Amino acid sequence: MGVVTDIRSRSRSAKLAAGVSCEKAGRSGKRNVSLFWRIFSLNAAGLVVATALLLGPVTVSTPVLAGEALVLLAGLATLLAGNAVVLRIGLTPLHRLGRAMSTADLLVPGTRPEVSGPAEAAQLIETYNTMLDRLQAERAAGAGRALQAQERERHRIARELHDEVGQTLTAVLLQLKRVADRVPGELREEVTLAQEATRAGLDEIRRIARRLRPGVLEELGLASALRSLAAEFTHHGLTVQHHIPGDLPPLAPEAELVLYRVAQEGLTNTARHAGADRARLTLRPLPPPEGGGVELLVRDNGTGLGAATEGAGIRGMRERALLIGAEIHFEPAPGGGTDVRLRVPAPPGDRSADRTGDSP
Repeated sequence: MGVVTDIRSRSRSAKLAAGVSCEKAGRSGKRNVSLFWRIFSLNAAGLVVATALLLGPVTVSTPVLAGEALVLLAGLATLLAGNAVVLRIGLTPLHRLGRAMSTADLLVPGTRPEVSGPAEAAQLIETYNTMLDRLQAERAAGAGRALQAQERERHRIARELHDEVGQTLTAVLLQLKRVADRVPGELREEVTLAQEATRAGLDEIRRIARRLRPGVLEELGLASALRSLAAEFTHHGLTVQHHIPGDLPPLAPEAELVLYRVAQEGLTNTARHAGADRARLTLRPLPPPEGGGVELLVRDNGTGLGAATEGAGIRGMRERALLIGAEIHFEPAPGGGTDVRLRVPAPPGDRSADRTGDSP
């Protein structure tokens, strides 16, 4: 059933594209002549002229005179130049299509090659654009299913860490406290060290569980979750400032989760790889002239991206942005460092959200 639906959708897309092309050609009044007829017409014109000259009074002497040789060479040069011009005009769109294909990335939505040139080239470019749109839609759908499965697995692991491992360590901590009250004095210091190690392990497990499952996002909203995230990443050697207003426009739960995960990944990269001592987390609503929605900015003063290849973290952020139709850009920050800029469009229609963030 899936294959049949795909074929039908492609057929509808092809018919729609063909209809649009015909409509555009009709409005412009230009007929898109195929490459075959262009070359055939030029060659046919040259052969007709040559035949007319042979049947006419024009003759070629033996040996060939200089004037006759010049006429023949001029005709040959004209025919070759005409063929070269026709082929150049006809193959330029294909060269442009080749460059677009070599730089295409499904995670980076970009401009499509212009549909132009002879009929064969225009049809090929149009088919490529349709195929790219379909592949991006399928990639977004597949990424959405994978990310949803990932979030479910994160929730399961966080719940097991909190309910099972956390409770076990809590019981161990209580047992160590009871033991510390009974052991001789020379062993009390060792038991105290075991208590501190167990307490540190319990705190680490709680931090991991919070990162896996942002409960504050579900309970208090996006603004509070981002403020808590900035405070969590503020540690020795790194200071994270934030500017997050409370009057955010309504956003879908999927968009809020993507904003949180992109901010989390951006700050994680800053803490691990950027070598920065300052970072800034900003979330602002976009005015209607810019399309509405919100813009998230994670800026650091580190070493920047440079010529490093994109890792799994950046690819994951691109996939999340593609999932909700957002735009994400990685740019050099003013004065050095890196800007991670995510623009989330406004939800279609007058959709109301359950929460819009708390007051600052």
